[in-house]
Amino acid sequence: MKQKNSYRRSILLLLLVLPCFVFAQSTLIGKVNSDKGETVPFANVIQKGTTNGTTTGIDGNFTIEVPSLPTTLEFSSLGYLTVELRVTNATPITVTMGESAQALEEVVVTGLATSVKRTNSANAVASISAEQLTGTTPPPTLDGALYGKFAGAVVNSNSGAPGGGISVKLRGATSLQGNIQPLYIIDGVYVDNSSIAAGLNTVSGAASGGSASNQDNPTNRIADLNPEDIANIEILKGASAAAIYGSRAAAGVIIITTKRGKAGETQFKFSQSVGWVEAINLLGVRDYTAARVEESFGAADAALFVAASNAGTLVDYEKEIFGEHGIVSNSNFSMAGGSDKTKFFAGISHNNEAGIVLNTGYEKTSFRLNLDHKPQDWLKFTLSTNYIYSSSDRGFFNNDNTGTTIGIALTATRPWDNLFPDANGIYPDHPNNSSNPLQTRDLVRNNETVNRFIMGGTVNLDIYKADNSNLELILRGGMDMYAQKTRAIFPKELQFQKLTNGGLNGVSSQGDTQNKNYNLSGFLVHNYFTDNDINFRTQAGLTNEFFDRNTVLVTATGLVASETNVDQAANTGVNQTRVQQEDSGFFVQEEVNFQDMLIATIGVRGDKSSNNGDANKLSYYPKGSLAVNINEFGFWKEDGAWDQFKLRAAYGEAGNFPPPGALFTSYNAFSTGGILGISLIGVRGDKSIVSERQKELEFGTDLSFLDGRAGLTATYYIKTIDDLILQSALEPSTGYTSEFVNAGALENKGIELSLDLVPVRTENFEWNLGINWFKNTSEITRLDVEPFNIGAFGAGLGTFRIEEGSSATQIVGSFAGELRVVGDAEPDFQMGINNNLRYKNLDLTFLWQWKKGGDNVNLTTLLTDLNRTSHDYDDITVDPDGLVVNGQYRPGAAADVHTQDASYLRLRELGLYYTIPKAMLSGVIGGTFDSIRLGFSGSNIINIFDYNSYDPEVSNFGGGTIFSGVEVTPFPSSKRYLFHVAANF
Repeated sequence: MKQKNSYRRSILLLLLVLPCFVFAQSTLIGKVNSDKGETVPFANVIQKGTTNGTTTGIDGNFTIEVPSLPTTLEFSSLGYLTVELRVTNATPITVTMGESAQALEEVVVTGLATSVKRTNSANAVASISAEQLTGTTPPPTLDGALYGKFAGAVVNSNSGAPGGGISVKLRGATSLQGNIQPLYIIDGVYVDNSSIAAGLNTVSGAASGGSASNQDNPTNRIADLNPEDIANIEILKGASAAAIYGSRAAAGVIIITTKRGKAGETQFKFSQSVGWVEAINLLGVRDYTAARVEESFGAADAALFVAASNAGTLVDYEKEIFGEHGIVSNSNFSMAGGSDKTKFFAGISHNNEAGIVLNTGYEKTSFRLNLDHKPQDWLKFTLSTNYIYSSSDRGFFNNDNTGTTIGIALTATRPWDNLFPDANGIYPDHPNNSSNPLQTRDLVRNNETVNRFIMGGTVNLDIYKADNSNLELILRGGMDMYAQKTRAIFPKELQFQKLTNGGLNGVSSQGDTQNKNYNLSGFLVHNYFTDNDINFRTQAGLTNEFFDRNTVLVTATGLVASETNVDQAANTGVNQTRVQQEDSGFFVQEEVNFQDMLIATIGVRGDKSSNNGDANKLSYYPKGSLAVNINEFGFWKEDGAWDQFKLRAAYGEAGNFPPPGALFTSYNAFSTGGILGISLIGVRGDKSIVSERQKELEFGTDLSFLDGRAGLTATYYIKTIDDLILQSALEPSTGYTSEFVNAGALENKGIELSLDLVPVRTENFEWNLGINWFKNTSEITRLDVEPFNIGAFGAGLGTFRIEEGSSATQIVGSFAGELRVVGDAEPDFQMGINNNLRYKNLDLTFLWQWKKGGDNVNLTTLLTDLNRTSHDYDDITVDPDGLVVNGQYRPGAAADVHTQDASYLRLRELGLYYTIPKAMLSGVIGGTFDSIRLGFSGSNIINIFDYNSYDPEVSNFGGGTIFSGVEVTPFPSSKRYLFHVAANF
């Protein structure tokens, strides 16, 4: 009986205790969203202090069992700030995770529709944030903001004229006579970066026997984009990273993402900058004496010099032309906000910059509206729109063969020359030149006006989601449309336009360009996650691009009275250039991520184009890469000093289309005796020509240690360009002078190093230091035609020469009939050093850029020598024997004297700002301001170089050629000083 009662008591005790164990185990459910209102899949949910955890599903939902309540849950995910939440009951949980700025910078592009953590990338993809782009000083143009900020890019200002004129070359020479500028993509839209000539060659004659488009000093159209709208820029520097973009990617790809709204209260930002620009470096006037004037110009000029000197009327005409302090004003206003379903960003900006020369300047107005709408969890729409109006007055500069540009005229101008207009506004003729530079400055008009509309849209559709896989459809479209007008007016009263001086009696050159680009694409992206944490991501897509540019240039000479209409002239010529192209293709790519230890990618792009001889033939561009995160392996994880130790390798191929006119023979029309005919232009088309093909192999390592306070990226690449397109001479008996052929190969090798440090970090003070260093060397590895000179004005002065076994940018000169190498335009290395020091609310940022080596052909000095006006004419620093003055030694010297070292050390950017915190603004307009920022900035304010001219950063032939660094009386470059105020509210 006792045993039975004992059994019953045991059963009763078990029934009483068991519910305690059952009900103590709590089930918590919830959902994790981002601060943008989007779900956060695969976020880690951990019970703090334990190993108990789970991850969110594709839809952001999670379920976790905890032994008891209350408890603390910790939520973490790549790209988001970690969140801790105290849970006291089992009601459903909603968690919002804010984006981490540091993590966002670690996401880079790997395909046309996907991105990857930087820690898992197998390529050295450079990224520039909005803060790096405009945070120190607002750049005048987008491409001007890239100087010195990442390894592997040679950014070069071709002219100091307002409104741009900058070239960007990634990892050395990518073509000799094809496209060398990277492909720009903004919010998925392929944008045009053409430089369209205004027809100045009719007056200057600069391109006699050559291309009239490469010495007109036009703006490049990427300058239209507003840097203040940009959130991030990624630079794919070579084919190993850019292969997925196919036939247009050989020169690299620059991917631009603009700012977008976030869910929450609408935020407003206003900023105003005011300042001025001035010339970086003026050469000064020759140290004239009466004896020197008489020796150089004769007794009559010596008497004029003495009289003007005694009267104090000697004029520094260089300072008169280039000495203006042009006023700069930049205004920006933006607002961003929205709900969980709909977000927006809107911004408007107006920039107005006067140049260092009277009647030159740049004005731009930009309006942007970006929308994001998510009507359902499985459907998302994005829209990006941008309207731009710009107008630039660029003056009349650079080389000419008629003595008419301002720079050429200045080389023949002496301080005692009388060039100012009289009381009636009549300008005297220049006594020893064909043009009066003051008259040219005041009366010539050279204007470019652009109205541009860029729009892109994306649809993201989640076809299905499961616990371990998902499939997404992405549809994307974009268009870039602009109308550009060029107006170059040379009135008949100009000295060089008068019939009595052999002029054209007035010139009106009017160009109109209509550009329409469209691109359409569709992608499928499939993710599959295994139970042992292996991620397979498969993507495939189709692309289609249309390009249509039509330029009509009408040039009229012999103007009637003061008319500028082209129909009011004695002679009218019309030139029309149409460039139409359609490209289409596909791509597939597979990425495999094994627990973030091994990340492998393989893919291929197939393209066909109307620009190929066979428009239906596909060209294939493969890619493959492998990244190994050694720090993720078990044997390494115990070492807490290393945050990352990655080894990577990547290979890829990309293309470069033949230049327009290479495939088909073009003709000119003419009439004789009223009979219309056609004539050959001298270039024979070749339908068998194929695109240049770039093959790049890249190796590197990424290191991070000391809790992220030190990081090093090192990359070595080998880049080859096969089927190199060259313009080869033909026998005159063929009826042609030349044709484009695939006739060579080019190789680039380079090293890129980037070091990021945080030397000091305390509660009130932090110092961030970034250093990048890179070097590239090129070689013509095969040449199937005879060596030839190209890109300058002859071997007697120094010219580029293409020959097998030599650098693609070598400069040669003639010595007693023998050609010798006298220099190379490729720098020995380039280096950028960026410092940011922050003490409480005070920020100081400065960026130094050092270019070591690289040579220019300086013909500005030669022209001043020939006119006996050089600033150092009477110095004896060039003659190795120390006997002959510079101005007499240089004109007859060999080419090595005109080929000069173009090294420089430059303080590119400097910014000093103080942020007034919200606590100090509580009484300002009801306390609506979150912060107000006050500051001062400058660009190019310290410039150290030995180069004997205005600036070693110059190119007479613009940005469309690798043969840069030839100087002929350019528009000098300038420095900028700005005061700033910005408010967030």
